[in-house]
Amino acid sequence: MPKDMTATTDIFERRESAARSYCRGMPAIFASASGSELKDNEGQTYIDFLAGCSSLNYGHNDPDMKAALVDHITSDGIAHGLDLHTSTKSDFLEAFDTHILAPRGMDHRVMFTGPTGANAVEAAMKIARKVTGRTNIIAFTNGFHGVTMGALAATGNGYHRGGAAMATQGVTRMPFDAFAEGVDSAALLDQMLSDASGGIDAPAAIMLETVQGEGGLNAASAEWVRKIGDIAKKHGALLIIDDIQAGCGRTGTFFSFEEMGVMPDIVTMAKSVSGFGLPLAMVLVRPEYDVFGPAEHNGTFRGNTHAFVTARVAIEKFWADGRFQTELAGKAELMTRRLREVAAEVPGAKLKGRGLMQGVDVGSGELASEICARAYKRRLVIETSGSEDQVIKVLAPLTTPTATFEQGFDILLDVTREVMAEQKNMENAQ
Repeated sequence: MPKDMTATTDIFERRESAARSYCRGMPAIFASASGSELKDNEGQTYIDFLAGCSSLNYGHNDPDMKAALVDHITSDGIAHGLDLHTSTKSDFLEAFDTHILAPRGMDHRVMFTGPTGANAVEAAMKIARKVTGRTNIIAFTNGFHGVTMGALAATGNGYHRGGAAMATQGVTRMPFDAFAEGVDSAALLDQMLSDASGGIDAPAAIMLETVQGEGGLNAASAEWVRKIGDIAKKHGALLIIDDIQAGCGRTGTFFSFEEMGVMPDIVTMAKSVSGFGLPLAMVLVRPEYDVFGPAEHNGTFRGNTHAFVTARVAIEKFWADGRFQTELAGKAELMTRRLREVAAEVPGAKLKGRGLMQGVDVGSGELASEICARAYKRRLVIETSGSEDQVIKVLAPLTTPTATFEQGFDILLDVTREVMAEQKNMENAQ
């Protein structure tokens, strides 16, 4: 019998740090994966509506990316190259320039940072501060930008900031779009920055996610994002859009801001940039703001050669023409339709997000967690987000076949009905 077939969770309980998270609610030992499905060491198949928290937008083990990577490895291709010139990096940059940047009129340079999204955010904040000579960064309620110290200062979640065990500095937090009912938060920000007694230091940058993934799928309107871009320009700040979770097609276009009428000065990217779940993060920066000296923001793993191989294939396979984007629009409509059915089962529930980054706010973290736990028992992997974990969040691979989508949503709808029926029975019994 293969070793993984006899594995138990004992070693994780004995040796892995208590910081582990996802596995607490999904204790299966996963052994293989393909497309939109995971398989555990007992041979049970699960539908994946989490996709590595949007790190697997093109599914597990895409055959074309896998073949290119295997060929690279077996032909003794470079495995680690620091920031040396390599043929794989050249091929990726050419594909990214040809199919992503140039068609969108973007002149940004590409900076490869350490392999995490948080590292890209750290670099973006440092660039803005160096360019402007200012220290303050404007971030927003419910934003999530990472848990290293600089990025953590910009992260809204108190639980994560509490993990620092010390004060975080250099950030002023303002209300996100529609955070406060009846308040135009963009106008408020402009007014406070324009008033010498507004109490906000002149910012180096204004940083936002167009859809707040961990914050509860709060989707900013195009109008609000444009206003924020105008405010940044007016007050001499750089506009940073954190596209780490919302990018690479998750909202229906490669960048989440494409149809909003803004051009960020800096864009942070990670998660699905590699296309294959391999670590790769980068900062896109307008040439006039490309101010770091050699190795001023460095790291041993700034650029992942294996990820360059799969990222090139992902770009050429999915983004060389408009077919994939058209396909995403249809899947987004399917997702909206099915999530409306789920929301209809929960009094007061509402849809959140856009594109293929949607979910249902059921108003209670306890309820959302119970629904997701029941879904897991039915072999659907799905998670929550939001300030109280009250949003059931769908981040299925963008390549998920329609039949698999429908099957996953059938499970979600069934368990939601089941949980709500049990709650009603309990209320009636009281």
